[in-house]
Amino acid sequence: MEDRQDHFADTIETEAELEAVIGHPFQPAVEKVVDHLDPICRAYIARSPFLLIASADRTAAPELSPRGDAAGFVAVLDDHTIALPDRPGNRRADTFCRVLRNPEVALLFLVPGMGETLRVYGSARLVTSLSLRQRFAVNGRLPALVMVVRVERAMVHCPKCVIRSGLWDPKRWPSIEGLPTIGPVMKAHARLKGTQEDLDEEARRAGMLELY
Repeated sequence: MEDRQDHFADTIETEAELEAVIGHPFQPAVEKVVDHLDPICRAYIARSPFLLIASADRTAAPELSPRGDAAGFVAVLDDHTIALPDRPGNRRADTFCRVLRNPEVALLFLVPGMGETLRVYGSARLVTSLSLRQRFAVNGRLPALVMVVRVERAMVHCPKCVIRSGLWDPKRWPSIEGLPTIGPVMKAHARLKGTQEDLDEEARRAGMLELY
């Protein structure tokens, strides 16, 4: 039987060792970071219907959470400020709890069909002001809160990873046949009893499948 420990015998421990393996960074890639939301950043945010938020608590335990809505659901308030409405979910609030402990966040904006992505870094706060929440009303329903991020850095990421993955090419998508939906997932991971139909209905009653 193959010794799995052999796979981990050689590791990288320092930045110097890392650079020796992958080489020096491409200088324009280092210099492309901007300290505000210029027209390019604004254009990506305006056309993005989906993003990922990274956060960490004071022990540096990481959290990654997806967010999605109609393109442009994240509002640019000024060159250094964006606002993201909260929508009904499972109320775990992992990201929000971490923001209360450590406001530093990172966001990755995706635009369907585009290989490039936008990375944004800053500090977040949770706002419940009615005037701001009203800005994000959908069908007369207001979000319970809005996460406001003070932007410190932003950069457009190159498209290589998206090209390699074939993310937007349906011909390269893997089959989703047999992948469990939320009902059987909750049954297996949360050890809930009942049929898939019963669990799906319970999820609806709990608001997990309500959009707004």
